[in-house]
Amino acid sequence: MVKTNHLGALAATAGALVAVGLLMLMMLVVEVRPAEATFPGKPKVGGGSGFNVTDNTTNDYTPSYSPNGKEIVYRGTGSNGGHNEIYTIKVSGGERLQVTNDTKNLRDPSYLPSGKRIAYAGYDGQDFQQDWEIYTINAGGGGRLQVTNNTMKEMDLAYSPGGKKIAFQGYDGQDKEIYTINSGGGGRVQVTDNTTKDGEPSYSPGGKRIAYAGYDGQDWEIYTINAGGGGR
Repeated sequence: MVKTNHLGALAATAGALVAVGLLMLMMLVVEVRPAEATFPGKPKVGGGSGFNVTDNTTNDYTPSYSPNGKEIVYRGTGSNGGHNEIYTIKVSGGERLQVTNDTKNLRDPSYLPSGKRIAYAGYDGQDFQQDWEIYTINAGGGGRLQVTNNTMKEMDLAYSPGGKKIAFQGYDGQDKEIYTINSGGGGRVQVTDNTTKDGEPSYSPGGKRIAYAGYDGQDWEIYTINAGGGGR
């Protein structure tokens, strides 16, 4: 009888120790659970994990991350008028940097893979509906280079992985096609040649092919093609 009671007491003690151990483990897990990332001073939006990067009374569009992920480039309403300029801002928010000062409408900013320059499409002041050109500029502003110079509408641009080429949508006089050009200007190549609209090009990681959206006569589809043309 004494042995039985002794064994029962040992079992009860062991059970209590196990329970205490489990409780401590649960408390430890709760304590070390990572907290949701926050950016000081920026209001949380939508009840989720997103935060306002910009916070002003103007319109901001078409954001694109820098290669190192620390900044975002975008087009926003200029401070001296209703036109759009190119800006950069840290992903945590704060003061924005106005990269361009063209007093014309600009769009489609994209970082050079090195992050040192930004390409964008800009209205050149001749024909708002048809005459947009491709430009590049230092990410900190200054050093603007006009890459294309014609009377056609060129936009929807993307750098090649090595940064030596820019793919873009251009108007050939009848419809919109995909083109490439050297990022310093010159060497323009018409990649697509058909009677339907093509746009929104994106290089493959190796730079050998380009994906784009094309209208097939009824709706828009996704295609790929060799960066030099052919092999659609």
